[in-house]
This record gives sequence, structure tokens and C-alpha cells, in this order.
Amino acid sequence: MDAVVHATLDSFDAVTHDRLAADPVRNTVALTSLHRIRSLPGEDFPTLITFHEGDEVVGSLVRTPPWPFQTADLPLTAVELAVQVAAKIDPDAPGVTGPRDRSEAFATATGRPYTESLATRLYRLGTLAPPTVEGAGRLATEDDVELLGAWRESFLAEAVPRNPSGPATEAMRSSLRLGNGHALWEVGGTPVAWAAASLPQIGMSRIGPVYTPPEHRRHGFGAAVSALASRWALDRGATDVLLFADLTNPISNSIYQRIGYQPLDDWAEFWWRHDSGTTT
Repeated sequence: MDAVVHATLDSFDAVTHDRLAADPVRNTVALTSLHRIRSLPGEDFPTLITFHEGDEVVGSLVRTPPWPFQTADLPLTAVELAVQVAAKIDPDAPGVTGPRDRSEAFATATGRPYTESLATRLYRLGTLAPPTVEGAGRLATEDDVELLGAWRESFLAEAVPRNPSGPATEAMRSSLRLGNGHALWEVGGTPVAWAAASLPQIGMSRIGPVYTPPEHRRHGFGAAVSALASRWALDRGATDVLLFADLTNPISNSIYQRIGYQPLDDWAEFWWRHDSGTTT
């Protein structure tokens, strides 16, 4: 097996587009992150590696800084080679994420101490069943970016505190420019919950983040705004509407299932530890 490091998106796309597009559900993170890089070329260039057996492409490894490596398209047979190449060309990567079997195999093969930072379940929408909840929903606009930025910071601090994040308000402004949908649920004109949906790529859209401030929780607003974002994605042609739910939060997992989401696969994220401890 051979590895090829790509210096341009065009080079990577030429050999991976059909492969990634054939399974947009498994490759949801790569498809959305690469779309962002194409549309916002001022961002840091990603690490792009493909793996070949003869003339056949058998897998790929992607990292869009400052995030971890993505292993959804990395076969287990390529893990050892992927670790060797990644260590040479991208030694500053903070960790790895993807379907549990692949991300854990990658983390283990590095020989570095690591810790599991996030365990999630990937869901796909079946039949959407919006709840009946007080209030009404609307789509966010440029006028809402300050609120969305503040809520994004709160979401990241609560849900994924180790993950890197840039200026939140600018991230929300960029997301709107990309054509992503941001739904707000309001009660009496006051926003009480938010959910984002990515612009469909090859028929796939992913919901997230979903955030309800603590003072507005346990009223069904998160379910309502998630359903609204899901409807937005369906109306724009999505045939696969996906979301990730934190496995340590049984409430959110049950909520998503009640509005029509069905479990598909478990993912895990591992971060390198900068100490001499053992793996966990």
C-alpha cells in the first residue's frame, strides 16, 4: 500500500470525490469541512492523504486545522501507514476522531498517551415528527450573529471544552455566508433555543450545534428547534439528515429519537496527552 500527500484540493478531489460521495453518511464530516475550505479559502489548508493499492484508492485521511484527524474513510488496513505519514507531515495535530473502531485503532497505533475526549452516536432522520411546543421558530439572519456567536461559545464550553475554537461571531457570519441554515425558537419574541443545519452536500445535511441556554431547558425547545432545522434541510433537497449526540447525555439522545432520528454508528474522539501516563 502507498500513501500520497496532496498539496491542493483539486488533486485530492480528483481521486476521492466519487469515493466520498458514494457514502455521504459515513463521510459527513469530511464533506462538510472540505466544502467550508473550498468556499472560504482564507482558512488554514487541510492535511490531505490518500491510500492506494495499485491504481485503486482504498482510503483517505483528512485534517482541517485546528481540528483532529478524521478517520471515517480510513480502512483498518491503512492505519499503520497513516500514522507514520501523519506524524511526518502534521506532527501538531491534537488527536483523531471518527467511527470508534477506526479512531481508536489510529490512536493506539501512534504509541502516544491519549484520552477519550468525546463519545457520540451518529443518527439519521427517518420520518420527522415535530413536537408541539410553546412558541414559534424562524431562521436566523445576519442580525442574529452576536447572539449565535455567544451561544456557540457556551455550547463549546459545555459540550466539547477541549476542542479549539476561533472567534465565535465571525464563525457564525461565515456559516451564514456558506448558506447553512440557523434556526431559532422563540417564545414571546425571545430566542430560547438554536440549531444549525449544514447546506446539503450530495444529498446530506448535518444538524449541529443544538443549544438551549440552561434557563430555558426542559420545555421541549431543543426538540422543536432541531425539528425546524431538520425541516429546513429536507426542504433544500437533503435525503440524509444526520446529527451526532453525546452518549453521556441520555436526554438529548432520547429527544432526537422522539422526533424521528434513528441510531447508525458510534464515534469517538481521542486527544494526545502531554504526560507520561498510560492510555485510557
